[in-house]
Amino acid sequence: MKEPGRDGTAHNFVYLIDDDLAVLRACEQTLKLADIAVRTFRSAEQALAAFDEALPAAIISDVRMAGMSGLELLDEIQKRDRDLPVILITGHGDVTMAVQAMRANAYDFIEKPFNSSRLVDVVRRALEKRNLHLENRSLRERLDSLSEHPLIGQSEGIQRIIRMIDSLAATDIDVLILGETGTGKEVVAQALHARSGRSGPFVALNCGALPEPVFESEMFGHETGAFTGANKRRIGKIEYAADGTLFLDEIESMPLSLQVKLLRVLQERCVERLGSNISVPVTCRIVAATKSDLKRLSEREAFRADLYYRLNVVTIELPPLRQRLDDIGMLMTYFLSKAGQRFNREIPTLGEQEIFRLQHYDWPGNVRELKAVADRLCLSIDDGLAPIQAASVSLGARLENYERGLIRDALQNAKGNVSEAAEALHLPKKTLYDKLNRHGLDPDHFRE
Repeated sequence: MKEPGRDGTAHNFVYLIDDDLAVLRACEQTLKLADIAVRTFRSAEQALAAFDEALPAAIISDVRMAGMSGLELLDEIQKRDRDLPVILITGHGDVTMAVQAMRANAYDFIEKPFNSSRLVDVVRRALEKRNLHLENRSLRERLDSLSEHPLIGQSEGIQRIIRMIDSLAATDIDVLILGETGTGKEVVAQALHARSGRSGPFVALNCGALPEPVFESEMFGHETGAFTGANKRRIGKIEYAADGTLFLDEIESMPLSLQVKLLRVLQERCVERLGSNISVPVTCRIVAATKSDLKRLSEREAFRADLYYRLNVVTIELPPLRQRLDDIGMLMTYFLSKAGQRFNREIPTLGEQEIFRLQHYDWPGNVRELKAVADRLCLSIDDGLAPIQAASVSLGARLENYERGLIRDALQNAKGNVSEAAEALHLPKKTLYDKLNRHGLDPDHFRE
């Protein structure tokens, strides 16, 4: 049982307010027996005086009291923290007052006389809601502090990528990003650029979106009169990205005839516009992205092998969302927050069942699909996902998730020390290493 704190932060205890001492003591005993920490007050005024000293997670108050009533207290609490659950105790048959309380945004009301199980059940639900709300609020505050193109996630996979970006960002080396559609390849490219300290722009070009006759001019630029319709000089994307980053998305779609020209640019670090014999130094970093296996394409001669090996010096491989289940809650909170700002709508709060449902969907469209679902939820539109009940998830899958969580906690407590974690879990060290590999857990992540 968590005792009340006095450090100004919210705690997992409740305020209990009633001017009837016998009722107050009976309810206090009921809550303590249920392992719910409680502070008692004989009046609403006393509770409000203590409110800023130690914030409760929920408030239980009688409605009819000498001095400030429970409804007046509810109104005052709403001004201070609209999301704090307030449970009101009403007299028998006082339906009108109960309706008034619910309209005033009371969490629930308990009608006298009530049994102890009813009180405990309502309070526990209120505490769960409060804890979930505070967790979402904390996530939003953390996410609001992120950059415009954040890399969001606490999973080992995404943390490993963040460490790679931090290590590579300040270098001049070109990078290949590999990942399924919608995994966030451009976000990684933008993060590399943002953390590189480069003074030039971030320039993105989708290699699959341009027809071949236009591609060469768009990429390399041209001089006046280089071809029919070239009425003025054009600076290509490579040159325009000077001192910045050129992001080539879907590079597997680049025409083979132009791949050799890109290879020369990468090797010589210079570019010639169409219709020109002058070499212009290339001062941009090139980040390419693909959803395809370029090695296999090169073996089928659908992609130049020499360009593949030139690009494949440093590869960042993005995990699909189905391998980042721990990040789904954080990602969804971020996208809901952005959708609420964009649509000027109230941001919905996700409960445990909603998070559970999201974590057991396959996400073929990855993070991009998750963002679309967040937009629909914010607009109160059906999210399009099939309802999933806990019973529909296999026992094996649930055991795997449970085991992974236990191992994560053990590593967290041991600060990444595998020997200590194995001892805490009563497992041989080799067995734990096998499980770490199966679950994709990296002990180094917990040492930082």
